[in-house]
Amino acid sequence: MFQPRDQFQPRPKYAIELGGATLSADRVFDIVRRQWPLIASIVGAALALVILYLLAATPMYTANARILMDTRQTQVLDKDSGMANALIDTGFVDSQVEIIQSDDLILSIVRRLKLADDPEYNGSEPGVPALVIGKLLSLLGSDGPASKDKIERNAVETIQRNLKVERVLTTYVLSVSFRSMKPDKAAVIANAISDAYIVGALEAKYQSTKRAGEWLQQRSAELREQATASDRAVQTFKAQNNIVGTSRGLMSEQQLTDVNTQLVTARAATAEAKARLDRIEALLDKDLVQPTVTDALNNTVITRLRAQYLDLAAQYADWSTRYGKTHQAAVNLANRMEELRKAIADEVRRIADAYRSEYEIAKSRETSLDENLKSLVSQAGSTSQAQVKLRDLESAADTYRNLYNNFLEKLQNATQNQSFPISEARMIGTAVKPDKKSSPKTLLALIGGLFGGLCFGFGAAFAKELLSDVLRSPNDVEDLLGVKCLGVLPDIRAAGQLVKAADGSAADAAISSYVVDHPFSRFAETLRNIKVSIDVARLQRDVKVIGILSSLPKEGKTTVAANFGHLTALTGHRTLLIDGDLHTRSLTRELAPHAKSGLVEALKDPRSFGYHIQRSKESGLDFLPSFVASRMVNSADVIASKSMADLLAVVREEYEYIIIDLAPVMPVADAKAVSHLVDAMVYVIEWGRTSRNALQESMASSEGIQKKLLGAVLNRANPKMLKRIEAYKGSHYGSYYVEGA
Repeated sequence: MFQPRDQFQPRPKYAIELGGATLSADRVFDIVRRQWPLIASIVGAALALVILYLLAATPMYTANARILMDTRQTQVLDKDSGMANALIDTGFVDSQVEIIQSDDLILSIVRRLKLADDPEYNGSEPGVPALVIGKLLSLLGSDGPASKDKIERNAVETIQRNLKVERVLTTYVLSVSFRSMKPDKAAVIANAISDAYIVGALEAKYQSTKRAGEWLQQRSAELREQATASDRAVQTFKAQNNIVGTSRGLMSEQQLTDVNTQLVTARAATAEAKARLDRIEALLDKDLVQPTVTDALNNTVITRLRAQYLDLAAQYADWSTRYGKTHQAAVNLANRMEELRKAIADEVRRIADAYRSEYEIAKSRETSLDENLKSLVSQAGSTSQAQVKLRDLESAADTYRNLYNNFLEKLQNATQNQSFPISEARMIGTAVKPDKKSSPKTLLALIGGLFGGLCFGFGAAFAKELLSDVLRSPNDVEDLLGVKCLGVLPDIRAAGQLVKAADGSAADAAISSYVVDHPFSRFAETLRNIKVSIDVARLQRDVKVIGILSSLPKEGKTTVAANFGHLTALTGHRTLLIDGDLHTRSLTRELAPHAKSGLVEALKDPRSFGYHIQRSKESGLDFLPSFVASRMVNSADVIASKSMADLLAVVREEYEYIIIDLAPVMPVADAKAVSHLVDAMVYVIEWGRTSRNALQESMASSEGIQKKLLGAVLNRANPKMLKRIEAYKGSHYGSYYVEGA
């Protein structure tokens, strides 16, 4: 089976796959060399269009103004607001762009500068595209003359088309650019738009502040009334519920705290009095003159009496011992000691009565305070419910009072801002009259036209080459068929037409013997290259019978066969040319139009083929024509018959080169049938006309043709295109060819 060459040959270096085709650097250069006129024409057309545009376009001038969004200006009256370092939201800056481009702001400019009367903006002098569109719309119907509002609206739209507002990188600066036919008008309108924006921002802030002030004033009055009413409700509720406040809280709470404190103190005093009473009562049953009793009482009277008692006891003990207990002095001392004992007992009872009285008083005070506390607790329980509502009333009163104070402060600020409004925007760059046009940019347009033309030109060239299904170079042939391309034959049909015009003879005859008249032409030299390839093949095997064939009719195989035969005969080799195309017999019509016998007759008696031979006087070429009365039905059987084999065996003994002009492969089967009788085949491919699919189909249809195929030749190549393709070979490459010789 036939296999394309690219399946067993390495891909060229720096090659890529594009649309199933290998696109290497060499092929790119080949495409450029072949298609440079197309590329040049497209580039020229693009540059011509650009030049026409530059000549027809109206020069436009652009003026630019710049506006800075600066919030620090608003801090003049509010330095303590804590916003000195606040940043502007980027969305706010983008919103200002839309405000500057808004219809209302532009309409104010149109009316202030009376741009509705300016022909540049009212549409009275439109450009060529607008004029054409206007004429087309007028054909569809018109509503009559435009109204003033419509004219102003058209002016607004025109200004918006020529206006460009954008943020400068990531800054807070807005660039306002405006285009106009006149430079001074561009600067005036750009400044007018910037001023209108700043004035509009001030007016909007003034109106906003004014409306806010009016609302704040009304709301402050309402809040003042509500705060006063809330305070009055608190005081009324306190009076109704006997709630008196002090610096330390409510009076009832203060009384409760004081009584509770006093009750705690009274209970402690009662407990202390009770303890002293219990102690004194416990001492009454003891010996009151004992040191523990007197020390416990710690009373000066008792202490003094006890001291006297102890002195008397010491004398009594002394005198009793000395004089006896019955002595009057000892008795007197004993009596006096008894009196002292009674005096101590009376003093202890007096102290006990005093402690008892104190205890009763403390207990009574405690009882009184306890009852008072219970009464206050009862009163506090009854007023606690009222205090819940009181707290609600006080909370509401505080809220209204705070709101009123806040609104009053905001009202004062709004009043100040209304009298001294400040905008966040300020001009940092005033538009000046431009000194050169902004559009059209001549150099940029020419560069763009050149670049675009090159892109479209290269695109068209590569599209034409890659989408084309024909062959134009030896590499295409070798990649597709896998055989060597033996050469590229230029188109010589123009030479035949000149001959016909000069002497009136048949042009086909002149073309068939072109190598005789032009032995030093490129056409002749390419045929010599084919002969050299055949001679090289003859060194390895017997190659005498050479078939010339093509895929389709009219590819020039007959002309190639005839000229190759003349060329071989001119070199001194005995050469036989056979017209093997029994269908059209075009070779016979060119070389021997008056022949009455030929191949068919020679097949009947191969040994007598010499009777049917016609010899060329110019080159000595022997020609065996084909003469049939009508088209043969079994031409494939005839040309592949045993008689044909016998004929070829006979002529092999007489000739060195036997050239057979075979019928096309695709329409008929003659070439496939005779392939086993042929030693080698040369495939003729029409340059730029024969499709790849036709070649692949014809080659794949016969394995015999594939085995016998020696090479292929591209025929009828455009001479001018060949010069472009082979420009890389240098200017002296064709100096060896003499086309007119």
